[in-house]
Amino acid sequence: MSFKNHKTKFHVRKKKIKIITDTLNFIYPNPISSLYYTNEFTLLIAILLTSRSREKKVNQITKLLFKKIQKPQDIIQLSVNDIQNYIKHIGLYNRKSRNIYDLSIILIKKYNGIIPKNIFELESLPGIGHKTASVFMFHVSEIPVFPIDTHIHRMMFRWKLSNGKNIRQTEKNAKHFFSKKNWKKLHLQIISYGREYSPSRGWNPKKDIIYQKLVNNNLL
Repeated sequence: MSFKNHKTKFHVRKKKIKIITDTLNFIYPNPISSLYYTNEFTLLIAILLTSRSREKKVNQITKLLFKKIQKPQDIIQLSVNDIQNYIKHIGLYNRKSRNIYDLSIILIKKYNGIIPKNIFELESLPGIGHKTASVFMFHVSEIPVFPIDTHIHRMMFRWKLSNGKNIRQTEKNAKHFFSKKNWKKLHLQIISYGREYSPSRGWNPKKDIIYQKLVNNNLL
């Protein structure tokens, strides 16, 4: 790629990022997480449960579940079957029940019941992948993270800011293109926007505000 083409591509992307961020800031000036939790332990469990499950459904379940459990010690008083009965109406509940039980034992034995604030240690816990660990750190620390969920992954591809091949690549691209100081805000904004204006099913490009702006400015 010549220097001129590289410079043109840079300016196109810069204009695209400005349109995206300006629109998101207008629609969602003060985004907040809608995930229900009561402390760091219930937060970790809630994030784990949202994997391949709708947050609205998870919130309905956790509002009952978290009346019974508040810490790892509460979990191990139950059986895996007991946990299954609480969460049986969400996806992958068998695996999630086992992971919740197993990670609670590890937290008690290895960390005295306290959840580590290190993303690599978090990822070593049963059922805690990179996204879950990143979302947890997003809520509890000032460490800059940009968790990529399915909505953000989809939007980055639609905006032609990532190739859509995998979450890791999308995260790398998002961190590169967007200012670090805005990562946390953007995480919530893009999720909300994806749900409301640019869903995976039944997507209407004419109602997708950002998509239309990018098309009209010849940025896609």
